[in-house]
Amino acid sequence: MQQLAAISPAILVVALSALLAACQAATLATDSASLEAPFYKGISTRLLEKDLVQFKVQLANGAGPQAVQDYAKCAAAQYTLIRGYGYARHIRTNIERRANTWSADAVYTISADMPRGFKTIDAKAVAADCVENNIPMV
Repeated sequence: MQQLAAISPAILVVALSALLAACQAATLATDSASLEAPFYKGISTRLLEKDLVQFKVQLANGAGPQAVQDYAKCAAAQYTLIRGYGYARHIRTNIERRANTWSADAVYTISADMPRGFKTIDAKAVAADCVENNIPMV
């Protein structure tokens, strides 16, 4: 009986290890699905004030929170250039996921001169990065 008690914890450890490995494999399978190329579903812009702009973007497939933020940033960069400005400053981004689609609702200020703050972007540089990374813009 004592031998059986000594074996039981060992069997339990092996069983738990196998269960943990199966969970990790399932997580890896889920993560590999997110490696699909993102499908850019569109950008909508809304001028809130003369220098305050809202961007709503959506991504599907291999999207994730960083990809949808990058998509919004690319939209902001191109919009800034279209309006004849050189810089934008990130105000906020709200991100949401529903099924296979990520959405971002981002707000930026746009300006001719480099604005104060830490979250500023040089619109030309960001737009060039977006072209290089095949991220669509406005």
